[in-house]
Amino acid sequence: MSNTNPKVLSIILAGGEGKRMMPLTRDRAKPAVPFGGVYRLIDFPISNLVNSGLLSIIVLSQYKSHSLNKHISQTWQLNSALKDFITPVPAQQRTGSNWYMGSADAIYQCMHIIEDEQPDIIIVVGADHVYRMDFSQLVESHIASGAEFSVAGIRQRIDLASEFGVIEIDPNNPTRIERFVEKPENPRAVPDNPGEALCSMGNYIANTDAFVEFLKLDAQNENSAHDMGGDAVPYFVSRGQAGYYDFSQNQVRGALDRDRGYWRDVGSIDSYYEANMDLISMNPVFNLYNMEWPLINAANHLPPAKFVHGGKDDPNRVGTAVDSIISEGTIISGGSVNKSILSTCVKVHSYARVEESIILNSCVIGQHAVVKRAVLDKNVEIGEGVQIGVDHDRDRERGLHVTESGITVITKGTKILD
Repeated sequence: MSNTNPKVLSIILAGGEGKRMMPLTRDRAKPAVPFGGVYRLIDFPISNLVNSGLLSIIVLSQYKSHSLNKHISQTWQLNSALKDFITPVPAQQRTGSNWYMGSADAIYQCMHIIEDEQPDIIIVVGADHVYRMDFSQLVESHIASGAEFSVAGIRQRIDLASEFGVIEIDPNNPTRIERFVEKPENPRAVPDNPGEALCSMGNYIANTDAFVEFLKLDAQNENSAHDMGGDAVPYFVSRGQAGYYDFSQNQVRGALDRDRGYWRDVGSIDSYYEANMDLISMNPVFNLYNMEWPLINAANHLPPAKFVHGGKDDPNRVGTAVDSIISEGTIISGGSVNKSILSTCVKVHSYARVEESIILNSCVIGQHAVVKRAVLDKNVEIGEGVQIGVDHDRDRERGLHVTESGITVITKGTKILD
């Protein structure tokens, strides 16, 4: 393997079923869920890899993958003359009659691609995290460490750590992982802060030969869950060959002090909602507007957003949006939008109020309607005077999903007219 210019193949794991994101994942894979007005979750890992100069990328999909694969094929076109590619790879049962049995098995079932590409290094990342990361720095750190396999980590609150793989660093060698437990019930805190644990981001890097050896052994292990976090990391820890990469040291062009080191796992409706809300303050926790490390999305070729009715005839009939993201093609016609994200081609009619909500493509909010702390999937129509997110018992009577934290979710294409 060349230490100066290794050949890298990046694999994005996009095959998860996304049960905790229901009903937004009823008809689509979780990485295809719209985010931030004009993006889909898959755009974040792909943008990071492309901005890092890593241009050989496959996306492994399985569940309800049509819209995901369509989005990738329409949005992400690299230079084929230079042999750059971003290729969606659906599950194909190439190694037997099973679909993907875990994240490591998904990669094993695509061994033919690894054999064709013959990379020196393989990067494996998840498809449902929101962050910026220069993966070229991960490559450099991994090579310098001499480890066969490395895990990128970040500190998380101790009460959240049981949702992740928890890392314990070798006190004698901070570049090595001494212990790793996937989703422990009682995670261990870092030595210098009892309120934090060191958690895996789900981003891995490996020397190809060592990783392929693990994949083949794991495929033969009937007791394995065939999982990257549950099986691959412990395997390399047991060999003393699991390296650690500190995400807080990653330097991204154009990053601000406020959003440097930002990372969110978007695995549930509540975390999805919170990550969207992180985008909209005057000084956002995550800055979409870093043009030095652009987040790429589909070109919609739509007209600009429009705000109409200035209150000349009625001072209460004013199209306004405050602390909000308003996407192209959207018309706010005498209604008000506050602390919300509106995707493309949304219509907010007169005297309607949208507050602290996420409104996806082509929704219609009728006159005098109120939408508060809600997520509306595509093509939802809210009738005149209807209130959503105000009375949760009424929302449930309508058959709507309400999370424990009080976020009302309306599935794609629903019409609520009274």
